[in-house]
Amino acid sequence: MQPLRIGLLQMVSGGLDPALNLARGDQFCRRASALGADIALFPEMWNIGYAIHLPSGGAGDWLSHAVPLDGPYVEHFRSLARELDLAIALSLLEASPDGPRNSAALIDRTGEIRLVYSKVHTCVWGPEGLLTPGSALRVVTLETRHGPVEVGMMICYDREMPETARVLMLQGAEVILTPNACQLEANRLGQFRTRAFENMVGMAMANYAFDPEQSDSAPNGHSRFNGHSVAFSPVAFAEDGQSLDTLVVQAGEAEGVFIAEFDLESIRRYRERAHWGAAHRRPDQYGLLVRPVSDPRF
Repeated sequence: MQPLRIGLLQMVSGGLDPALNLARGDQFCRRASALGADIALFPEMWNIGYAIHLPSGGAGDWLSHAVPLDGPYVEHFRSLARELDLAIALSLLEASPDGPRNSAALIDRTGEIRLVYSKVHTCVWGPEGLLTPGSALRVVTLETRHGPVEVGMMICYDREMPETARVLMLQGAEVILTPNACQLEANRLGQFRTRAFENMVGMAMANYAFDPEQSDSAPNGHSRFNGHSVAFSPVAFAEDGQSLDTLVVQAGEAEGVFIAEFDLESIRRYRERAHWGAAHRRPDQYGLLVRPVSDPRF
């Protein structure tokens, strides 16, 4: 089986300009396809460029930019997926009957939507608190040109809850895709390495590029830490026990398409011989993890 190639689309936000965001996303998907990508992965809430803020008068107009799954924004990229023979992990502020959601749709290379995931761990201390959280973590089989792969999705802050990736691993995920929109320094980047190692899954994340025209205090989070889209392999040790660097690719701050290549056969062999993931869990000891606990220290 040939390696799975994921194009991390690291782009500058167009803000609340959906036409610009659509055109730029189209351009970067085409670049990913030309580089041989099997999947193009967008940053978080791309249709509004993660331009969310709370002006003094209330929520502002960003919530009005929520788009439905059956609308022209998603349909454009479904058609593009068919044209390019490319799977697309497309992010959006989704209009839903339960209120706007921070979502991502995994579109396969035939243009069919295989998975819609809405961010479970919304950032409730900020404007995202106005959004409706997701209620399900799911894994689907994605048919690529080189064979099937089990894919899960999470979005940005989800990565800071180790249970998110763990649940996806337990459902069979081999690769987890993560649209992102936040400052990425060493600690957050380390979370992706850890999630890959402990769950024996490939981790791929696309973040916004750094925009020198944006200040560090811009409401959509642009800062000198933007960029750094990254991917990690779970294969941490060779068959002879030698430690391996699991970094697959890490971008700088500038715009670009960065290809993360995952050797799925190697990952599958590693899962058969190594001792992480689901190998030696003791779920009978984990009951506290699923019980609501109020702790004044946090």
